[in-house]
Amino acid sequence: MNRIRNISVPDKTAYIASKERWDSIAKPLGSFGLLEEMVQKIAAVQGSPEVDISSRTVVVMCGDHGVVCEGVTQCGQEVTAECAKAIAEGRSNVNAVAGAYNADVLAVDVGIAADVDCDRLLRRKVVYGTKNIASGSAMTPDETEKAIRVGIDTAEKLKRKGVKLIISGEMGIGNTTSASAVASVLLGLPPEKVTGRGAGLSTEGLRKKVEAVCRAIEVNEPSANKPLELLQKLGGAETAAMTGLFLGGAYCRIPVIIDGVISAASAAIAYAIQPLCREYMLASHSSGEPAGEGLLQYCGLKAPINAGLRLGEGTGGLLLVSLLDGALSLYNNSHRFDETTIERYVEQK
Repeated sequence: MNRIRNISVPDKTAYIASKERWDSIAKPLGSFGLLEEMVQKIAAVQGSPEVDISSRTVVVMCGDHGVVCEGVTQCGQEVTAECAKAIAEGRSNVNAVAGAYNADVLAVDVGIAADVDCDRLLRRKVVYGTKNIASGSAMTPDETEKAIRVGIDTAEKLKRKGVKLIISGEMGIGNTTSASAVASVLLGLPPEKVTGRGAGLSTEGLRKKVEAVCRAIEVNEPSANKPLELLQKLGGAETAAMTGLFLGGAYCRIPVIIDGVISAASAAIAYAIQPLCREYMLASHSSGEPAGEGLLQYCGLKAPINAGLRLGEGTGGLLLVSLLDGALSLYNNSHRFDETTIERYVEQK
């Protein structure tokens, strides 16, 4: 955890140089909107206006949640193991999308309730599923810190491989219940305002889910001012590992894309632990889950995609990669004012 203390401010000079480069393109100032700001942000992280995101990896943290026993999901925990194996073997949803954008996919077992027979699944198991948050803490303090370290270590491993962009992803049946509980505490909102239907709950299932979140908060008495304890009490092993991934990205100076509501909950906890790591985060989309937008706002971030996405696995985060690739094509290849007779635009007051 000492690595968190060494997170530093990105390079402001590179940020300014990147903005000047955008403004030199023969187009109205700021006309590529939020994508210009994101490219500038990546330039600051990389310390150069020559932005490079050519090597990108989706990291899918996998773990089970004991709260499933409360009837808050359509399916059982066995699905987590099956989907984690499919992701590791390249057969799942995220792999299909990643193939379109030349991204690698790394699946990590941090807390799956069973041992998965798959050589391609990275085994970093901290727990065999978390405990039921509706009756007590999800993890011990030691388990929580170990899961966070898995995320930081993963970021360091990718840094050594030359990865320039990380996309966060997750797989864990029951994890929207955990994320809703975290969001309720961080945002100061009642559970019914931040709890959604997840993978498609019935009205009765949603009622059970809201009740489970209410009990989890009542039993555990978490505090928004104690993010590590909040993560321990209400989070999941994969949530904690993603929190570590965001912190690790900041430590390693690699931008990390936030995917959906689970990823956003992890990012919000990382931000609460170390506010500087926000400067290394990129929001991809406003999740179809009700807590998604609020968690991004909590981090002071805005997402360019609003399409009701709620698939998870990092799929929504990958769609931002396509937008960034398009933005960088403009940034690097378009004609510039000094190459044309077009009069340079001036910022209006």
